[in-house]
Amino acid sequence: MTSAVGRLDRRLGAELSGVRDELRGFKDVQRLSYECAEAVAARLRPGVTEREAARMQREWLRERGVRDWFHLPFAWFGDRTAFTGFRIPLQFFPTNRALEPGMPFILDMAPIFKGYTADIGYSGCLGLNPVHDRLLADLEAHRELILREVRERRSLREIYQDVDRLMARQGYANRHRAYPFGVIAHKVDRVKERRWAPHLFGFGAQSLKGLVSDALHGHREGWSPLWSPYRFSDHPPQPGLWAVEPHLGFRGTGAKFEEILVVTDSRDPEESAFWLDDDLPHVRRWKGESA
Repeated sequence: MTSAVGRLDRRLGAELSGVRDELRGFKDVQRLSYECAEAVAARLRPGVTEREAARMQREWLRERGVRDWFHLPFAWFGDRTAFTGFRIPLQFFPTNRALEPGMPFILDMAPIFKGYTADIGYSGCLGLNPVHDRLLADLEAHRELILREVRERRSLREIYQDVDRLMARQGYANRHRAYPFGVIAHKVDRVKERRWAPHLFGFGAQSLKGLVSDALHGHREGWSPLWSPYRFSDHPPQPGLWAVEPHLGFRGTGAKFEEILVVTDSRDPEESAFWLDDDLPHVRRWKGESA
């Protein structure tokens, strides 16, 4: 990421004079979110409920200055990590499902800090679970595929379909299709800081306002801030920051990562798209397995 940003700085000069500081702000809040996920994961024990895990995330981040959210933290345990039986949006919210030994879990949070937004997903397991380990390992190929095809300027819809095909070859079910509009990603932007940050159904009002504004603006220009399998995503990636979350499911076990992908209008492939940060828990895990 650093080398790509550096080349952009040198090539575009004053036009992107603030690009390094801007990306650092997003990178800092994304790292803060993953630090929270690792800290909360280390505290999980048998009997802890999803609601308690979500509250632990909120409290950890608030102690470090977070006052607003793209969405409040979620936690899913057991077969809920694969969204088993999910039919309505209310089923995404944390429940009294208690964690048990060997059970997978996902922590998902989207804090806003100093006006910068992150949206991350952290997959873990309470003890040994070979199926969950395999899902986590197989997610690496999806991170590589998404970056490669974004650099090729394939349409978002085509890339989504290729992710689907890769999941099918691996023997998994696509579980991000259970999200509203079936999205695998959405754009993230700066959010104005306010003393009072109201929420609507668990989502920050300011962030929703920005997403709606992007949707209206994009509709006029032929693009969408939502990366979905539908026709409104049948266009090349729009420059900006995208929170991407491929989500695998297998027989009641789910796993995903979620992190920011930076897309630019550069014609240089390496500068045209890059992951904001390569020093994240799932990436370190893959590097360790390779070593």
